[in-house]
Amino acid sequence: MIDKQKVAESFDRAAITYDQWATIQKNIGDNLLERLQWLKLQPEHILEVGTGTGRLSRALSQEYKTANVYAIDISTNMLTEAAKHSKQHFICADAAQLPIADNSIDVLVSNLMLQWCEDINSVIQEFARVLKPDGALLFSSFGPDTLKELRASWAKVDDAVHVNNFIDMHHYGDSLLQAGLKNPVMDVDRLQWQYQEVKALMMELKNIGAHNINSDRQRGLMGKDKFQAMIAAYEQYRLKDELLPVTYEVIYGYALGKQSVVTTNSSVNIPIDQIGGRKK
Repeated sequence: MIDKQKVAESFDRAAITYDQWATIQKNIGDNLLERLQWLKLQPEHILEVGTGTGRLSRALSQEYKTANVYAIDISTNMLTEAAKHSKQHFICADAAQLPIADNSIDVLVSNLMLQWCEDINSVIQEFARVLKPDGALLFSSFGPDTLKELRASWAKVDDAVHVNNFIDMHHYGDSLLQAGLKNPVMDVDRLQWQYQEVKALMMELKNIGAHNINSDRQRGLMGKDKFQAMIAAYEQYRLKDELLPVTYEVIYGYALGKQSVVTTNSSVNIPIDQIGGRKK
């Protein structure tokens, strides 16, 4: 279970330092933009959910100069930072309750936001609601192998939850189908970052707001002995070049908007291009 209020507070605190430390988030955001460029779309209305400091939404504005770009985030401080660099439409809102009209968005993009949501199905349903029938959804999220070395090292210290848990690719795929989105495609990329010391990784996670926000996380201050024990346990992963590896499992998802079928009482309206001729 994810504490939504703690998510907002964590990213509020990290807003000023985020851009300086969010290297992997920038890398994955660039990959997402490149995938979108492959589609050769000409969108009129673009929505980014989980914009953070607005780096990706600025890139979307530059790529699609005639489009209206709307950027949503749950953190007011993140949006304040984003507004310093752009005059786009910034909205503070919950991804599970988007203040966006039905069937109004041509392209919906979300970079590394979904892993912070308590109910993925509800959020995907919202994505499906606001997308036009021919609209496109592209997103990235972290999978369960993310930070696996850190998680395993903490597990040797105690049974508490120290690292956020991430859901797998199949759950996202099922959510897309349940929401009625068309032609869903999922794929996974595994990245490995390297650090001199575990403390450098912990500092980075703190400065981008990626704290442990599970509701059953350990409360209160952590003893120095436990932290040192975790660092010692992590040493088993040190590579021949004397660096420590950190794994990120990156999930990418794509789908089209829901089929345009409207029911009224007992009648069903079907798009004309779906009606075939009579077989002879």
